[in-house]
Amino acid sequence: MGEPAGIGGEITLKAWLRRSENLPAFFAIDDPSRLQALARRLGWDVPVVAVDSAADATAVFDRALPVLTQPLAESVEPGRPAIANAASIRASIARAVELAQDGQASAMVTNPIHKGVMYQGGFHFPGHTEFLAHLVECQGDEVMMLACRTLRVVPVTIHVGLAEAIRTLTSDAIVAAGLATDEALRRDFAIANPRLAVAGLNPHAGEDGAMGREEIDIIAPAVAELRAAGVDATGPLPPDTMFHAAARAGYDAALCMYHDQALIPLKTLGFDEGVNVTLGLPIVRTSPDHGTAFAIAGTGQANETSLMEALRLAATIAANRQGHAP
Repeated sequence: MGEPAGIGGEITLKAWLRRSENLPAFFAIDDPSRLQALARRLGWDVPVVAVDSAADATAVFDRALPVLTQPLAESVEPGRPAIANAASIRASIARAVELAQDGQASAMVTNPIHKGVMYQGGFHFPGHTEFLAHLVECQGDEVMMLACRTLRVVPVTIHVGLAEAIRTLTSDAIVAAGLATDEALRRDFAIANPRLAVAGLNPHAGEDGAMGREEIDIIAPAVAELRAAGVDATGPLPPDTMFHAAARAGYDAALCMYHDQALIPLKTLGFDEGVNVTLGLPIVRTSPDHGTAFAIAGTGQANETSLMEALRLAATIAANRQGHAP
């Protein structure tokens, strides 16, 4: 569902309208009446059909958008979130996890939530990623990857302030993220011999300690440990020269030290097509790499491309996992 006052509903409707463009069959976990009302408001011919189970969705998908019902506590006005609906948003995420764990769905794709609304509604997790790890009981194993057609990035520290990210960066965290990324590239992306580029933290990767010792004391030892474990990792590399076209041709994913170091190049290169992938989970989870966009919610202007890419990538990862030898 995502935040029902945001653009999640309309990009879901738009994705269904473009279902013939190599999209896997999907269903929504949402309130059917609110999606029907949204389609009418926007003048879109999207039949919405409530289904009783995930299995029923496949038969419906070609002619209508199948929806497993998750009622809302309050009616929705686009752009105006209601705190009372936070429990329904959370319940839709938990239900998707259950369906993916049970094998009733091959993957889950999450529409954007608004963390401020969720916090006010009693949500105690930094974001989707950490909540999902809690639900599948593998907290600490979760790793966030952002991917577009020309770049994959993994931030070692995620939803913390920059000062805290620098303070808490450790070799162990870098190694854990690197190992998870290497495994995911093999299993989920079918890359036989993945190459990781590991970013430095400081300008010019510290310039041999002149601009900071994190590269010497934390990052280089982690790279050495990854290489000893059989991971093709290179670094620490100067972050400002890692993301031009020639540099990107030399690796399959970039391991970055903090959130914006990873997301700025990703969103610059693929703003409308970026996908968030959670690595390290026993289920497949992707999401569009954008927010709730309250300012344009309900206008029909929202771009559905990122959601469509998230659906395609989720299906690809699920298929690759089925064919991956343990």
